[in-house]
Amino acid sequence: MAEITAATVGKLREMTGAGLMDCKKALGESNGELDGAVDILRKKGAASAAKKASRDANEGVIAQSIQSGARAGILVEINCETDFVARNEGFRAFCDDVARTLLANPKADLEAVRTAQVAKIGENIQIPRFHRLEVSGSGLVAAYIHTGAKVGVLVEVGAGKDTTVAHEDFKQLVRDITLQIAAGHPFVVSREQVDPALLAKEKEIAAEQVKNKPPQAIAKIVEGKLEKFYQGYCLVDQGFVKKNSEVTVKEHVASVAKQLGDEITIRSFVRFQVGEAPAA
Repeated sequence: MAEITAATVGKLREMTGAGLMDCKKALGESNGELDGAVDILRKKGAASAAKKASRDANEGVIAQSIQSGARAGILVEINCETDFVARNEGFRAFCDDVARTLLANPKADLEAVRTAQVAKIGENIQIPRFHRLEVSGSGLVAAYIHTGAKVGVLVEVGAGKDTTVAHEDFKQLVRDITLQIAAGHPFVVSREQVDPALLAKEKEIAAEQVKNKPPQAIAKIVEGKLEKFYQGYCLVDQGFVKKNSEVTVKEHVASVAKQLGDEITIRSFVRFQVGEAPAA
């Protein structure tokens, strides 16, 4: 039987993140062969991962990856059990790898790497959702991960000309829009995208609140309440945070577009917050 040295055990621990005794035992079973020991630990990790799968994974991070040239990007939520692990550099690196993998291939099978990570850190890990955006025509895809990685944003902003996309003012606008989405928590780009059923419900609620008023007053009050709803729900109707809400996002985008002599459109966005997704 091959001699199992402390250095070999240390190397296996470095490769797998497994415990000291588990590494010694795996090396014994593999006759000191590292790759064989890794396979043994992974198999044992798969068994422990199955046991951990029933535990709640309510913590985690939002990760992102943007394609070179900013023509495509992805936002991914990855959950774990504790905030301690969510702040771990190794876990964060794993999340970044997952984002890059899914950006390149949204149909990639991540079960093996997920299971290996479960075995390594000893917590349940789930990847409940991701969203990929790709530019159609001229434009950019950009992402923003807020401090702590609990909130992430992905947005596609279009332009009429490629020269606009290359301009620093356009790039700054796109960055500012990601910050706006993170802070303002809109749900749709514009009021045209609001679900008619939701709008009807908002009207009903607003009318009920002032039902004892004269009919003419009710109509005006309901209109005002709906306008307030749009200002919170729709991105372009929100007050632009970098201008202290003195102008709307729509007005600011129009101002930059005028400076650049082009038409600029916020085409789509997603905003992820850890814990919003249904448990996997």
